[in-house]
Amino acid sequence: MASKTVGDVLFPGIDVRVERVNDSSDVLVVEAVSTARPGRCPDCRRQARRVHSMYQRTLAERPLGSRQVIVRLRVRRYFCDRRSCSRTTFVEQMPGLSERYCRSSTGLTGWLRSIAIELGGRPAVRLCRRLRLTAGRTRLLTAPAVADRAPRVLGVDEFAFRKGCTYGTVLVDVEAGRVVDVLADRTSETFAAWLKDHPGAEIICRDRTSAYTKAVNEAAPNALEVADRWHLLQNLSAAVEKTCHQHRDCLRKRAEEETVAEVPEVAPMLLPPAELPRTQIIERTRHRYEDIHRLLEKRWTISAIARRLNLDRKTVRRFRDTDLDQLLASARERRPDGVLEPFKGYLNTRFTQAQGQVSGTRLFLEIQARGYRGSRQVVRKHLAALRAGTAEPVRADIPSPRKITSWIMQPRETLTESQDDRLLQVRLACPDITRACDLARALADLVRHQRGYLLLEWIRQAEQDAPKPMKGFAGFLRQDLDAVTAGLTLPWSSGAVEGHVNRVKTLKRAMHGRASFELLRTRILTQP
Repeated sequence: MASKTVGDVLFPGIDVRVERVNDSSDVLVVEAVSTARPGRCPDCRRQARRVHSMYQRTLAERPLGSRQVIVRLRVRRYFCDRRSCSRTTFVEQMPGLSERYCRSSTGLTGWLRSIAIELGGRPAVRLCRRLRLTAGRTRLLTAPAVADRAPRVLGVDEFAFRKGCTYGTVLVDVEAGRVVDVLADRTSETFAAWLKDHPGAEIICRDRTSAYTKAVNEAAPNALEVADRWHLLQNLSAAVEKTCHQHRDCLRKRAEEETVAEVPEVAPMLLPPAELPRTQIIERTRHRYEDIHRLLEKRWTISAIARRLNLDRKTVRRFRDTDLDQLLASARERRPDGVLEPFKGYLNTRFTQAQGQVSGTRLFLEIQARGYRGSRQVVRKHLAALRAGTAEPVRADIPSPRKITSWIMQPRETLTESQDDRLLQVRLACPDITRACDLARALADLVRHQRGYLLLEWIRQAEQDAPKPMKGFAGFLRQDLDAVTAGLTLPWSSGAVEGHVNRVKTLKRAMHGRASFELLRTRILTQP
């Protein structure tokens, strides 16, 4: 095996000669001199012929074992003999070892950059101390420069600094899949100013946020807007779910009609009338409804009520537009079923047969033999509620609006046989849900196969005889018709943007929400 010199080990493939190595307990100082050919001027790229002078640079290198390594490198300063060049002299750089204005070697700079990308400021500094790397928290990361021109296909979306309170904007080059810039808010004025300072965007992929649309119309009127297909399906799903929620009574009525109670003919026992259980969520819903409508009678605005009651404006609007009975029914349905729910029908039947003269222990043993795994106290509480008339009636087994929506939005071939049968029963129970299902599947087919030329016909059909939530969704599509049609025709979408939004969330949570916007922006723009 051929022997290697110290220079071959420390600087493989680099044109330097090691002249001396000073060893101490903690630091290894390497004195080296450049042996490369004359360099080229960084401006005019002409190769130098005359040496101006020599001087020594001090570079921090990657540690060797437990010792820090410092390189004292002697380099040459050259004259640039081209008269038309504005640069008189320049210093040679050693590729793989030194760069302009850097006090760290190229290898150490790469290490620090990788550590900073993964950990950020102070955590990265703590790791550097353990690795015997010298770096301050402000030295590890610097935000890369933003190009003067915007990419040809620009993606824009919002992300939350604090959900429901403050938001920022992330701009992505959709073709390259990298972040271009990060803005401190999501207002149309900020985005419009950025578009004016960075012209060149021909296609802008966005969601259906009106602020971005306003900015594009103001600053880049010639750019083609493309509405994101995923957000389109998400809004469609919300309209379908709202339709299913509004027609729960149809499903419950049909389920009750088809339910055959297998109860022996015994003398009926008159139970006290069932009352709505006084749970915490039901009482909160009732009080919130009263507070909101009391302020509405005083002509308070939605925003003022939201600030007064510390609620979201969407919540205030929902309580304003929805009947109290429907809100209470929704609150009751959000209660967890519990382990006793599948056995309530049997308990109610046995309680009626015995005309209330039955012990909780006996019923507990009976349902335990049928698979009940809960406690005896739960059974006793239910029997006490039956005697007092406060027990919640046994609800019919009907699917939730969200589950029905998932069956409708999935491709038909992916549904199991039982799911397909249950969806068929839902369609037979309510013609409005059937119509919403047909329209949703038709639009989902247009989205998946990018048949944008049929969108206007779908909107016309929805506006004619669709349920109210679907009509409202169709009206929103008509207002943004050009962008939605482009989204159903062109291959561009905001998929790459959504991926970077998830990355932003990960970085933000890793910094515990305590970092400044500048540090967050730097970490977002610094690609791994």
